[in-house]
Amino acid sequence: MADSLYDTLGVKKDASAGEIKKAYRKLARQYHPDTNQGDKAAEERFKQVQTAYDVLSDDEKRKAYDRFGSTNGRGAPGPGGVNVDFGDFDWAGNLGDIFGGRFGDIFGGGTRGRGRTQPVRGADVETQVRLSFEDSLHGTEVKVPVELTAACSQCGGTGAEPGTAPVICPECNGRGVISESQGLFALSQPCPRCRGNGTVIEKPCSKCHGSGRERRRRTFNVKIKPGVKDGTKIRLKGKGEAGQHGGPSGDLIVVTRVESSPTYERRGDDLIVQVSVSFPTAALGGKVDVPTPEGTVSLKIPAGSEDGKLLRIKGRGAPKLSGSGKGDVLARVRIQVPKRMNKKERELLEELQKAVG
Repeated sequence: MADSLYDTLGVKKDASAGEIKKAYRKLARQYHPDTNQGDKAAEERFKQVQTAYDVLSDDEKRKAYDRFGSTNGRGAPGPGGVNVDFGDFDWAGNLGDIFGGRFGDIFGGGTRGRGRTQPVRGADVETQVRLSFEDSLHGTEVKVPVELTAACSQCGGTGAEPGTAPVICPECNGRGVISESQGLFALSQPCPRCRGNGTVIEKPCSKCHGSGRERRRRTFNVKIKPGVKDGTKIRLKGKGEAGQHGGPSGDLIVVTRVESSPTYERRGDDLIVQVSVSFPTAALGGKVDVPTPEGTVSLKIPAGSEDGKLLRIKGRGAPKLSGSGKGDVLARVRIQVPKRMNKKERELLEELQKAVG
């Protein structure tokens, strides 16, 4: 038997937490009962390694051990005759540290256990709804059908045939876990009879076969606020999949898919529209009619406007989802060059060409 807990793990007294953990994992794998079945010496060695790591991996316990030779002066003697407190020792938790939490899940966290199955929140459900460009600007209300898992309509979610009810599991007496003594340790694991629920169903529901759940088609009326964009997500709290073991339902997430517009290009809350302007108007200035979602607006074209110039009409764009105002309409000047001209038009252009040439 080693003289100290440090000797048990084969590390120096000034070893870092990482070195202690590395040594512990190596020895725990080497002496684990599953790989040394029937070897009492290996089992005893495994317990010593567990005890040493429980103390040295805890800063407070390690300080007490370094100072007094024990963590609190009480408890069972450990390696080398040193008193070590087992009060807070979590065997399953330490095994989970070795094997990535697998044993912690299996054994339910050592002697403290997890008890009955915990409530589980239902999953979120995402669906899409298609909107016209006009509806995205003005807002609307749509019907959204979805397939959801809900409580069984026949048994009300109990899983038991109507007229009956789940009963307390006789194997674990409703605890959801069973414990098995292993010397200094008590190992807990989910009850195999009730699978951790604490209750068993003697007569399962004929419709859901005991699951307490069924697929059901539901339709929700969803209000679409003015100004939604393509890809906007609308969350309906509690309208998703039903929870399990008394847990809350998930959410329904509605994603808007907005059709493109033949007139406007959307840029944030602004709307871009192409406006045809004749060459004389672009050169001399004038006015043109510009379509907006709220009707046609007369727009002044400054003299000397170039092709592609953006002219802003404030407050006539898409509504802002924040509810504070609207974006703008941006009129992009597109100068039209005539493909056919009469004699007089040609003569005038030729005179202009001579004047500027």
